[in-house]
Amino acid sequence: MYNRIVVPVDGSTFSEEVIPYALGIATTTGAKLTLLRVIEKDANKAKVEKYVQALAARFGVEGRSVSSRGNVAEDILDEVKRIPGTLVTINSHGRGDRLNALLGSVARDVVRAGHVPVLVYRPSGDADEQHDPVQITTVLLPLGGTRLSETIEAEAAGWARSLKATLMVVQVLPANARMDPLLASSDILEDSYVRGHARDQEREYGIRVDWEVLRGDPVASIARYLEGRRDVLVVMATRGQPTLQAAVLGSVTSGLLQRAGVPIIVQAPVKAKQQVSV
Repeated sequence: MYNRIVVPVDGSTFSEEVIPYALGIATTTGAKLTLLRVIEKDANKAKVEKYVQALAARFGVEGRSVSSRGNVAEDILDEVKRIPGTLVTINSHGRGDRLNALLGSVARDVVRAGHVPVLVYRPSGDADEQHDPVQITTVLLPLGGTRLSETIEAEAAGWARSLKATLMVVQVLPANARMDPLLASSDILEDSYVRGHARDQEREYGIRVDWEVLRGDPVASIARYLEGRRDVLVVMATRGQPTLQAAVLGSVTSGLLQRAGVPIIVQAPVKAKQQVSV
């Protein structure tokens, strides 16, 4: 799906935590991996260049530094646009419930202004010295029964195919939802929506697809479902309005970013419908 993956790094271990995921994706898909350092005003250019080249050599990938024009988010997006077919990954540094604190201003602006899929990862701060590539075996697609949640289906299927992974389609129903007791096949009726979408994806894209119906709070249910796993990539549409600074991610996406500990592909809403190439 993508020819190149760009990981912006800023000299902190937080910014480097997503590299094993990006490296695993690049290794599986054949994409080129570039570590990008934006050199801001008054920075020691020689020191910055030495850092990014040493880090790139450590992982056996390309290191690239660019001088900032004054807005780091725009600098990152310019680098994404420079080579078509580039996916950008963004680390969120925040630890609070507020969205601005969760994403950080640069990550927020990249997601909001890019209108393209972005891989977002929340670093834990507990990174060890293991930097082996993380292989994704499952692409998780949460569907909420809305047209918005379904707009990202092609993107999720494309990821599953590129990563040779299983696409897991998940729907979360309220814990207190009850089917009509007079209906004999309540379980079948409960999962008919998610099962139908899974079968459509399998038939259209020729990938392995499974489905699951969970119950309860969407964030808590999916977080429990993913507990202890690192081999999952979540792909989901955002609910935010692109004109608002803070409303970049929906509440479920934000909650999973905080609690699930896995990378999430998100895309800010766009005015015109775009075709996703898979």
